[in-house]
Amino acid sequence: MNKDLTVGRPDTVLRRFCLPLFGSVIFQQLYNLADSFVAGRYIGEQALAAVGNSYEITLIFIAFAFGCNIGCSVTVSQLFGAKRHRDLKTAVYTTIIATAVLCAVLMTAGLLCSGALLRLIHTPDDIFADSELYLRIYIWSIPFVFFYNVANGIFSALGDSKTPFWFLACSSVANIGADILFVKAFHMGVAGVAWATLICQGISCVLALVFVFRRLTQIKTEGRTPLFSAHLLRRIAFIAIPSMMQQSFISVGNIVIQSVINDFGSGVIAGYSAGVKLNNLVITSFTTLANGVSNFTAQNLGAGRLARIRQGHRAGLKLVWALTVPLCALYLLCGRYLVAFFLESPNGTALDTGVIFLRIVAPFYFIAALKLVTDGVLRGSNMMGKFMAATFTDLVLRVVLAKLLSMRFGATGIWIAWPIGWTVATVLSITFYHFGAWRGLREDAQE
Repeated sequence: MNKDLTVGRPDTVLRRFCLPLFGSVIFQQLYNLADSFVAGRYIGEQALAAVGNSYEITLIFIAFAFGCNIGCSVTVSQLFGAKRHRDLKTAVYTTIIATAVLCAVLMTAGLLCSGALLRLIHTPDDIFADSELYLRIYIWSIPFVFFYNVANGIFSALGDSKTPFWFLACSSVANIGADILFVKAFHMGVAGVAWATLICQGISCVLALVFVFRRLTQIKTEGRTPLFSAHLLRRIAFIAIPSMMQQSFISVGNIVIQSVINDFGSGVIAGYSAGVKLNNLVITSFTTLANGVSNFTAQNLGAGRLARIRQGHRAGLKLVWALTVPLCALYLLCGRYLVAFFLESPNGTALDTGVIFLRIVAPFYFIAALKLVTDGVLRGSNMMGKFMAATFTDLVLRVVLAKLLSMRFGATGIWIAWPIGWTVATVLSITFYHFGAWRGLREDAQE
C-alpha cells in the first residue's frame, strides 16, 4: 500500500516505514550468510575462502544495482511527493529500460573478465578454481539482482516497505534450504551454493516486478503515459551515477584491501570472510535504514516541506542508534561464537582473524550509523557532490591506511583502517548537512 511520508510525526512515520526495511535487509543478507555458512560448514575452509574472495568482486555489480535503486527511488519519491503521477510512471518505465541495457553490458564484461579480476586481487591458487566458478554463476544472476533492487526502490518510493519484506523473507528461507539441498544431497560443492542463490533471487525478482506493475495500474493518470523520457533519465542518472560511483569505488577499494589480505594466506582470508559478512550485515542494515531516510527526505523535498527533513534526520538517528546498541554488544560479547558458526574447524588463524576484526570495528558502529543516516539526507535532497566527497574520503583513507598499517601491524593493521575512515568521513557529512536548505527553518513537531 502506498504511503505519504509528508504527513504525520516524523518519528512515527519513519519507524513504521523503516522497520520493515530493516527486516528486509536482514533476510537479504541471509543470502550471503547462507552461502558462507554452507560453504564453510559442509564443504570446507577453502570453499568459505573462495566464496568470500569472489564476494568482493560481486559487490561491484551490487554497487551498480544499488545505484539504479537509489536513482529511481529518490526521483520517484520526489514525484510522488509532488503528486506528479504521470511523470512517476514514466520514470519507472525509463529506469527499467536503462537497467536492461546496463545489465547486458555488465554481464558481458563480467563473463569476459572474471578470471582476470581474480588474478588481479592475488587469489591463491588453492581457491582460484572455486572462486571463478562461483563468480561466473553469480554473473548470470545479475538481471535478477538489478531488477529486484529497482522494484524494491519503487516500493520504498511509494512509501511501501512491507511488500519487499515478504518477498525477501520467503526467498531467503528458501535459499537456505536450497543451499543445503544442492550441497549435501546433490554434492554440487561451491556451484550448488551459487545456483541456489541464483534460483531464489530469480523467483523473488519476478514476483516483485509483477507486484510493481500491479501497483502502478492503481495510480490513476490522464492520457497515455510515455514509456521513456530523456529528461527523466538525466534526472535519475544525476542521483544514480554518483551512487553507483560511490558503491563501485567502495567495492574497488575493498578489492584492493582484499588483495592485501590475500597475501596473508587462506586462513586469514577465511576468517576475514566470516567477519566481514557479519560486519556487512550491520552496515547494510544501516544503509537500508538510511535509504528510508532518503525516501522521507525526497518526498518532503518534493512537497516543499523542508522543516520536516531536519526532524527526519533526528528521528532516523534515534532509530538506527537503538539498533546499534544490541548489535555492537552482540559482536563484542559473542563474536567468537558467531565467527565459529561459519567454520568447519572453529580454531586457529581463521577464528582468531574474524574475532579480532569484529572487536576492532564493532565499537565504531555508532559513528558509521551517524554518517550513513546523514548521507541519506544528503542523497535525498540532491546534495550529491557533498555526499560523494564524504564517501570518497572514507574510501581513500581505508585503502591507503590498510596498506600502510598492514606493513607495521600485519593483518590487524588492515582492520584498524575501518574506524579511522568512518570517523573522518562522518565529520565531513555532518558539516555538509548543517549547511543544507533547511538551515534556520522553524520546526513544527506536529507537521
